[in-house]
Amino acid sequence: MKFLFAAGGTGGHINPALAVAGEIREKYPESEILFIGTKNKMESKLVPQAGFDFAAISISGFQRKLSLKNIAKNIRTLFYLIESSFQTKKIIKRFNPDVVVGFGGYVSGPVLRCAYKMGIPTAIHEQNAFPGVTNKALAKHVDKVMITVDSVRKYLDAKNDCILTGLPVRGEMLRADRDFSRAELKVRDDEVLILSMGGSLGAKAINEAAVELISKRADAKGYRFLHSTGRYGLWVPNKIRENGVDPDSHGNIEIREYINDMDVCMSAADIVICRAGASSLSEIEALGKASILVPSPNVAENHQYHNAMALVRNGAAIIIEEKDLTGDRLIAEVDELVRNRDKREAIGKNAKAMAKIDAKEKIAQIVVGLAKGNKA
Repeated sequence: MKFLFAAGGTGGHINPALAVAGEIREKYPESEILFIGTKNKMESKLVPQAGFDFAAISISGFQRKLSLKNIAKNIRTLFYLIESSFQTKKIIKRFNPDVVVGFGGYVSGPVLRCAYKMGIPTAIHEQNAFPGVTNKALAKHVDKVMITVDSVRKYLDAKNDCILTGLPVRGEMLRADRDFSRAELKVRDDEVLILSMGGSLGAKAINEAAVELISKRADAKGYRFLHSTGRYGLWVPNKIRENGVDPDSHGNIEIREYINDMDVCMSAADIVICRAGASSLSEIEALGKASILVPSPNVAENHQYHNAMALVRNGAAIIIEEKDLTGDRLIAEVDELVRNRDKREAIGKNAKAMAKIDAKEKIAQIVVGLAKGNKA
């Protein structure tokens, strides 16, 4: 069987696709798998690193804010759309896949459109609680639409019923052990570990609020901090020092630029403060963590807000919109969770109840079924 995956732009699109492709490769080692993406985005590195073949097409997204610069970019995007259609058709004819699967990003659009017009079985996966423009359009034509959150059904005019699969979570996350991880990080039993982060680049609003939180609670009994600044937040340690606290001399404070061992750090944490990307939320659910979510307002269709609210409505998270985020507000929410262990554990339990840890297997089964000609 031959499988063609289209995914690109962010790790939230690429990593779930890689997880499913890995599952298929493990179960069907004789299968052939090819990814289509763009040559200048993350997928061009992540896919080959995972051991899969990769083909690039020329494609970019439309800019929604009107300016002379963006108009020029949109004109270029129109040319890319025409060029990518020819490139995609050539790749599909050469590879001759049994099924084509889209995991999001604007690269999915031309690939899936070309595939269903050529009569090849198709499927898409929507990671977020509010669908992107590309998947909303594709849902009307593809054979299978798989979703992470049940509430997204109402936004999709799908050709066939949507299938709730959840979002694949990395295997090391599912295998992580809280006690082992806390021992690894030297977290004491009487400490509440607060993990805060804003992504690999960093989120200015989260960094600023975390500076206030860490500065004002550095000497509070039972508080333990692990904060990831991101690439653009390297100023954080000095700002904490300006507030009279030296992170280097406090055994309960650890500041990193980036977290490479997320399975260890998140499994050890009692409280997680982060954005509301679909992958992060799936990991929070899988590990059953109490979380304070600060959705990014700078994403398409404000989808992170919808992602966060899917948990909030189930008592599985606390939300602070970025416009409402201050150091004092964050401190108040954290203090309540630190003091109230029952509340903390109830939120974590509700998050765990939302987890779908077999998502990778479910999606792979659906994709293989299409490849075998089983559209039932």
